[in-house]
Amino acid sequence: MAGSPIDIIVFAPLAPLFGVILFWFIQLLFIESQKYLLSKIRPKHEPLCRFTNFLGILFQTICHALGYTVTKSGISSFYISINYGKVAPKKEKKGVFEWLSNGFLFIGPFFIPSSLLLICLYFLMSSGFDTSIPGTVIEMEYTFAGQMITFGTNLYTFSEGFFGFLFNIDLLHPAHFGFVLLLIFIGMGIRPSHIGEKKREKVDMLYDLKNIKNNILHKPLYLFILFLMSYVFFYVSLLLNQNWYVSLFSIVGWLSIIAIVSLAVTHIILLLIRTTDEIPGYWKFIPYVVILVSYVVMRLVFFLFPADFTNSTSLLAMILSTILSVILLLKYKTNKFKTKTPMKSLRKLKTEDETDVPRRIIRE
Repeated sequence: MAGSPIDIIVFAPLAPLFGVILFWFIQLLFIESQKYLLSKIRPKHEPLCRFTNFLGILFQTICHALGYTVTKSGISSFYISINYGKVAPKKEKKGVFEWLSNGFLFIGPFFIPSSLLLICLYFLMSSGFDTSIPGTVIEMEYTFAGQMITFGTNLYTFSEGFFGFLFNIDLLHPAHFGFVLLLIFIGMGIRPSHIGEKKREKVDMLYDLKNIKNNILHKPLYLFILFLMSYVFFYVSLLLNQNWYVSLFSIVGWLSIIAIVSLAVTHIILLLIRTTDEIPGYWKFIPYVVILVSYVVMRLVFFLFPADFTNSTSLLAMILSTILSVILLLKYKTNKFKTKTPMKSLRKLKTEDETDVPRRIIRE
């Protein structure tokens, strides 16, 4: 084990924590970007935006209820609507129990919904969950650099298996198709866009950070105790020569990666909706038909003529054909309207000018 005692005792436990905060901040940026896209399609797709807000409030309320359950406060009532959600405990507990319950409310929605996908991936993925220490860093594992490298390696291993699963996913498989639907639902509803029935309060990154800051500053001693417990857990892992500490933070990092991927998938869907809104008439539905038809046709072709990488090739063909259909529709169904209207208006202005000149001369 290389490294100075100060590095091992003071700085090494901070490395995985900094990594988790970094990925959580990236997750926040993706959420803000998604809310911007939702605001752009809201005028034409109000029901969809209301549904995403309902999902966000649902996840938030469930996390709050889970906080009351963990702290043994109990649940006396559970209310959920499109604009608002509320959970009332059976026993009003103060102090650390209230602080933990609020922690589940303010931080839980970023990680707890993703844990459902992580559980599904445990049964669907064949690799990616290995958190064993690489031999190249085993001698420096308990330094700041070693902890950061181990944390990054664990995230890379999981990401490699996760993306490999996504690129080869079988949409005709019920479990795989159900995972994709759950991925979209969680991506759409990680955070609501507004809360409140009478007065709608905007929910953005600053709103979330303000609530977390207020909860921390309300009882800073509890955060210090939690911080101290993490150091104790690191020292226990150090004495037993185990990587339990970095493995725990790696799991939280996996949850952030899953959330970021689900948000990225919903970004693609929202961009497709926003783009097809520019296509007039029923032509806007053509890309959605192409998604279904192209994938089924490719799977039938590979069923009749077996080949390698059938799932990934079918996905690639579906994506490319959808992009091509959108480009062609935008070119041939929108430019016509953009060119015809100015020509008509110019002709109209020209005839009006020609008829107005003689009238002005006669009047003069």
